[in-house]
Amino acid sequence: MVSNQNQTYEIIEVCLLAGKIMLESGAETGRVEDTMTRIAASFGINDAHSYVTPTGIVFSANGMAPAKLIRISERTTDLRKVTLVNSISRNISGGQVSLQEAHQLLEEIKDRNLMFPIWVQIAAASISSGCFLIMFDGLWQDFIPAMIAGGIGFSCLLYLHYIVQIKFFAEFSASLVIGFLSFLFIQVGIGHELDKIIIGSVMPLVPGLLITNAVRDLMSGHLVSGISKGAEAFLTASAIGSGIAVVLSFFN
Repeated sequence: MVSNQNQTYEIIEVCLLAGKIMLESGAETGRVEDTMTRIAASFGINDAHSYVTPTGIVFSANGMAPAKLIRISERTTDLRKVTLVNSISRNISGGQVSLQEAHQLLEEIKDRNLMFPIWVQIAAASISSGCFLIMFDGLWQDFIPAMIAGGIGFSCLLYLHYIVQIKFFAEFSASLVIGFLSFLFIQVGIGHELDKIIIGSVMPLVPGLLITNAVRDLMSGHLVSGISKGAEAFLTASAIGSGIAVVLSFFN
């Protein structure tokens, strides 16, 4: 009896660890719940229940074991970790991975840093800013100014978010820097269309994955998660718009 309870607790820990990694890496609520339920079912627990929100996970294996809660305090975008956890879940379902092996693999994924280096992220944000400008029918002469403004703005976002763990402040300050640089390029004659430079430069700051997950959660019936993620995306959009509005109101 004690052995069965210990195994149940180990299964719960594996499910919670998988769910935590996925939720912290940007997975939508439905995917997290489905993965946890599938892992539990693969290890013989068919009556597992999970309740996932952007800030916490509640998981119950059966009526005998108590439900467990874990808090999610930090969320980022790392879809590679989501893919790796999904791969482990499929291997568990196929009987290729034992309970202990699954826990060890998940611990390794949790401790690994799979994010691209900072300079690669900044370079990608810079190039995408220029490409977004062209996509929004901007002038090729503004491609370089948009790249510079977008790259510096994204660098400010990463740095300020590292210093101050307040997303709204970091996003507001980054958009403020982008607006100032865009206006500066226009004043010195390097840039030509202020609106297109600003639009292209702020696009790397836009919470695209967050908006997508909010819509998917709402469509799949996860109303709490969908509304909360939508509110977070709205605050991010407000921070970006407020930073640009401050610059435009100050210089115009």
